Amino acid sequence: MEKEYFVHETAVIDEGCRIGKGTRIWHFSHIMTGAEVGEKCNIGQNVVVSPGVILGNNVKVQNNVSIYTGVICADDVFLGPSMVFTNVINPRSAIVRKENYYQTKVGRGASIGANATIVCGNNIGEFAFIGAGAVVTKDVKPYALVVGNPARQTGWMSEYGHRLSFGADGLASCPESGQVYVLREGTVSRKD
Repeated sequence: MEKEYFVHETAVIDEGCRIGKGTRIWHFSHIMTGAEVGEKCNIGQNVVVSPGVILGNNVKVQNNVSIYTGVICADDVFLGPSMVFTNVINPRSAIVRKENYYQTKVGRGASIGANATIVCGNNIGEFAFIGAGAVVTKDVKPYALVVGNPARQTGWMSEYGHRLSFGADGLASCPESGQVYVLREGTVSRKD
């Protein structure tokens, strides 16, 4: 049976992983046993997807990203070049802590910028935007824009990736899509 996904000849795909239709896996990447990669994903060069990792549909993983056991990404997530996930809070070479992996969930449509670090056990809300080089040490709210080390929230982002400016009425609109968002009690949601 012919594969329904593309794998570059230098990539390694272990037995026992699942890869969705239309996914592309590029140079020197490794998908390990027990990993799940959804449909229409793009796995860039030199990427490792560890056992137990779940990537939803249409996830874009840029070059040089290691996605360690415990990470779950929903649909439409963007992982920028050389960004980092951790999965143990206190690693030591001489002490095995495989039973202490923390889970990190990345919500639908979230973007994580180049060279950002996500410390394990901290969840990223849907459509959140993590700036390049940020170090995330706590949960990030949906639609939040966070930057810096440690990462601090500096605003809100639309689903199209534009900064939102809320008026006194608590409303903002995306300049590209025209979608309207509501800010109430420190939480943003899209107005239907």
